[in-house]
Amino acid sequence: MIEGKSCFITGGAGFIGSHLCERLVESNTVTVYGTGSRNALKQTPLLDHPNLTFIEGDVLDADGVKRSIDGAQIVIHCAAIAGTDTVGKSILKTMDVNLFGTRNVLDEAVAADVERFIDFSTSEVYGPHVYKDSEDSLTAQGPVGELRWVYSVSKLAAEHLCYCYREEYGLDTVTVRPFNIYGPRQVGEGAIHRFVVQALKGEPITVAGDGTQIRAWCYVDDFVDGVMAALETPEAVGETFNLGNPQGTVTVLNLATKIVRLSGSPSSIEFIDQPAAEVHVRVPAIDKAQRLLGYRPKIDIEEGLKRTIESYRENPVA
Repeated sequence: MIEGKSCFITGGAGFIGSHLCERLVESNTVTVYGTGSRNALKQTPLLDHPNLTFIEGDVLDADGVKRSIDGAQIVIHCAAIAGTDTVGKSILKTMDVNLFGTRNVLDEAVAADVERFIDFSTSEVYGPHVYKDSEDSLTAQGPVGELRWVYSVSKLAAEHLCYCYREEYGLDTVTVRPFNIYGPRQVGEGAIHRFVVQALKGEPITVAGDGTQIRAWCYVDDFVDGVMAALETPEAVGETFNLGNPQGTVTVLNLATKIVRLSGSPSSIEFIDQPAAEVHVRVPAIDKAQRLLGYRPKIDIEEGLKRTIESYRENPVA
C-alpha cells in the first residue's frame, strides 16, 4: 500500500485520473496537474480534500511542469489528447502533447529524482487487430493518412521515450496499456459512455458499423488495482503491462443490447456509418500482469455496467 508519498498526476482530473486520486488521497498528498478540459473531479468531493491540490497547467509548458512537480516522489502521467473525434480535430496537438509533453514530464521527473514513473500508453499501439497479444508482440499502426493512427504512433513514441529515460538516466519507469476502461465519471468519448447516456435519455443507441467489432471491457476499479500494483511492485520497473479484462469480451452490438436491458431503456438500436478506421478485435493477454503484479480483474461486465448505469442516473453527464 502506498502511504506518505507525494504523488504528481498529470491529467489527474480525467476519468481514470479521478479514480486514482480517490485511491491515493487518504494516505498521500496528491497534486493534479492538467488543463481540466475533461474534469471528472467535479463529480467528487476531492477538490476540497486537504490532501489534494489542483494546478491548472499544460504538459507542454515545461516551466509549469517544473514548478508543479517539485517534491514529488511518484509521477503518474495520464495527460494526453485521446479519442478518435478529438484526435481528428487536433492532430498536430495530439503529437505535441503525447510526445513532447511526455518528454517535459520525464525531464522534470529525472530532475526531481522521483521514485516511480507510470506512463499511460494505449492498446491502440497493437493496431487494428489484437487478440491476446503479449506486451512483447510487434506493435502495428495503420497507414499514414488515417487520423486514428496519429494517436497510437504518438503514444508508442512516448513509450520509447520512457525506455530511453530508464536506460540513460535510471528513471524507474513502468508503462501500462489500458484496454477499454469504463465506469462511473467517464467523460469524453467511448462506446459505453455514449450508449449509457443515450439509453438513459431514451434516445436511439447508435452503433457504428455492423456491431460485430469485438472488445474486452475492463471496469475502472480493476484497472486502478493494476496501476497501484505497478506502483508498489519492484519487479514492475522497466516493464510494460497490458491492463484489461479478457473475460469482459463482447461484440459492440451485444454491449448495446446489455445496456438497453440493464437500464430498462425503451431505446432502439440504430446502425450508423463507421466514421473512421476501425479496430476489429481488441482483447488483451494479461498473463504478465498476473504473474508480476498479481493482477486479477474482479468485476464482470454485467456488474460493471450496472454500477456505471446507476452512477450516470445519479450524476447525469452530457
